[in-house]
Amino acid sequence: MIIKPRTRGFICTTSHPVGCAAQVQEQIDYVLKQPGIQGPRNVLVIGASTGYGLSARIAAAFGARANTVGVYRPSQGTEKRTASAGWYNSAAFEQAAEAAGLKSFSVTGDAFTEETKAKTVELIKKELGEVDLVVYSVASARRTLPRTGETVSSVLKPIGQSYTNKTVNFHTGEVTEVTIEPATEEEVRNTVEVMGGEDWELWIQALSEGGVLADNATTIAFSYIGSEITKAIYRDGSIGQAKDHLEDTALKLNEALAGRGGRAYVTVSKALVTQSSSAIPIVPLYVSALYKVMKEKGLHEGCIEQIYRLFTDRLYAGKDVPVDEKGRIRIDDWELREDVQQEVAELWSKVDSDNIEELTDLAGYRREFFQLFGFETDGVDYDADVNPIVENPKAI
Repeated sequence: MIIKPRTRGFICTTSHPVGCAAQVQEQIDYVLKQPGIQGPRNVLVIGASTGYGLSARIAAAFGARANTVGVYRPSQGTEKRTASAGWYNSAAFEQAAEAAGLKSFSVTGDAFTEETKAKTVELIKKELGEVDLVVYSVASARRTLPRTGETVSSVLKPIGQSYTNKTVNFHTGEVTEVTIEPATEEEVRNTVEVMGGEDWELWIQALSEGGVLADNATTIAFSYIGSEITKAIYRDGSIGQAKDHLEDTALKLNEALAGRGGRAYVTVSKALVTQSSSAIPIVPLYVSALYKVMKEKGLHEGCIEQIYRLFTDRLYAGKDVPVDEKGRIRIDDWELREDVQQEVAELWSKVDSDNIEELTDLAGYRREFFQLFGFETDGVDYDADVNPIVENPKAI
């Protein structure tokens, strides 16, 4: 099959196995060029196939020589349809880990279900004994609640009143105004159910009760705060309520784990091009402006650079982990620097459809979006005939 990108809004419905593998190798190469990490030995990554979860698995394995277990949704290819980028990423990771002499295993399934949790506990018990780092990196539009069987969906809406601001169609570069109506109380409640901290807590409970959570174990989950530009739609919106719940859960887990020498943190990261962020109105335009400023200042980081800094400068720096007044680890510090935000705000006030390519890094945003799916990757022949069926023998 000759695989080309096919887009539907903020989703690419195809992915390229060779391009995905090349992207994974680029992250591995970055880690291997850095000083080694004195970090975890056995790592569980829940949501391991893309984004921060994938980068955390790569950093742990190739930076700290850790054994890893990744949990993600199954999505195999067929003769007529490509697999998901996450499937290709994970297969490439497993192959590279095996070549490096590292133990790695994949559990495929819905991370929200008790079945997937039980399957993961049994695998850890059999293959690793226990884990000393648990990374929770699940982003989903819906969740079936284990206590009721009801499926609820999350929304990305403001709270209290409608919100109007600029946005961009990152495919065409057209800048327009968008008005987003406020979330209902039920939508806010459901968003917290999907994106809050309940499932993270259920995972830690399952691992602890299964006897596979090491003493002195660390667990982290990811959050975002962002700037004044995105505040109404993100941190003060429905998703912000979910992030508040996630952060409250971290404090609760930290207290519960402390008796065994364990710790739990929410890590606040910077804005990046992800499938999730591409779906949020206003955010692609903000990220395009942010990339322009941070690249010019030499401050730009992608997922792997952020995770490597998280491991080396925060979690495993051989000292007390620096946290803010709410107990959060902050690796969004460069994004929220006063000079960075001031310049982003200046660009925001001027940008329109005619000057967006000049004033922002929309081209970089667009390229990174397609790279999420294995496209626009240097050194890959996209006119070549490739097999969309990629096996991952380590996946159960």
